[in-house]
Amino acid sequence: MAKTDQTALEEIEALRQKFLTEIEGVEDPEALEEIRVKFLGRKGILTEVLRSVSKSPPEERRARGKAANHVKAALTEAIEAKKIEFGPNKGKVHNVTASIKVQTETTAYATVTTRPVDFSLPGRRPPQGHLHVITQVTDEIVDIFSELGYQVATGPDIETEYYNFDALNTPADHPARDSHDTFYVKPGVVLRTHTSPVQMRVMEKVQPPVAIVAPGRVYRVDYDASHSPMFFQLEGLLVDEGVTFADLKGTLHHFIHKLFGKDVKLRFRPHFFPFTEPSAEVDILWTAKDRSTGETKSQWLEILGCGMVHPEVFRAAGYDYEKYSGFAFGLGIDRIAMVKHSIPNIHHLFENDLRFLEQF
Repeated sequence: MAKTDQTALEEIEALRQKFLTEIEGVEDPEALEEIRVKFLGRKGILTEVLRSVSKSPPEERRARGKAANHVKAALTEAIEAKKIEFGPNKGKVHNVTASIKVQTETTAYATVTTRPVDFSLPGRRPPQGHLHVITQVTDEIVDIFSELGYQVATGPDIETEYYNFDALNTPADHPARDSHDTFYVKPGVVLRTHTSPVQMRVMEKVQPPVAIVAPGRVYRVDYDASHSPMFFQLEGLLVDEGVTFADLKGTLHHFIHKLFGKDVKLRFRPHFFPFTEPSAEVDILWTAKDRSTGETKSQWLEILGCGMVHPEVFRAAGYDYEKYSGFAFGLGIDRIAMVKHSIPNIHHLFENDLRFLEQF
């Protein structure tokens, strides 16, 4: 006649009691090893019980296996605790007990190891992280444009030449398309060199009015104190009826004064971009302390490029360029962060040195 579940549990409980009685009187490592082999060795008593589980009736197998495994874990822990007592720290570890509670199938087995705890000691507060300085500056910029009604748009880092160059009126012989400026994944596919492709993807799906900002990583073959092969940009686009260059200037004046302070002076310089006409670069007159001399000085710093969207870009997007007009702008988030926080080298932003990052 097969044993019942209760009988099987009682058998394992008796085995546990036998083990605890024998290990209590152990006084040296050799005797401890004999007990380990007796109960947990290849032909040990508990090992044989575990092997016999598969031969038990199906209705008993789960309870018997669960009980045996919990007892094995507790026996192993008790042996390890004894090893500590016999080791080089003998006398320093006290009050180590292994307690196993064998119950019915509906309850769990608990293995408890208790050690003296000094509850008067102060708790250990885990270090608290914070947003990276690039993320902080990005959020600040996005918040400014969100107040003006702009929405955030995103796009893929790996982009086709069509969206990265062709649709943005960049001719096939433009120097920016050469491999010494652009990372090519394969023919016709690049790591995007700016976030302007996001504008084109949005315009293909949405009819005017459109007002978006597109922050994200961009990639260029460039490396020095002020340039990195990977950096962050933010593009802005506004398209509607009757948009003028005056609207562009007013928007950027508001943005710069909100970001850097109302007293900051700025200027627009004529420039050329394939996807805007007319185009301009914007500089701010920035006053800061020279790290080498300690003197305070002012200088013009370029912070973004902008212009009215070129009709060819509208044509590629399927917009009626006689009905709609718009402006676009792009800025380097890393450069903004460097200006705001007087960071001399762009690579500090990506070296993950906590001594640097914890300042922000």
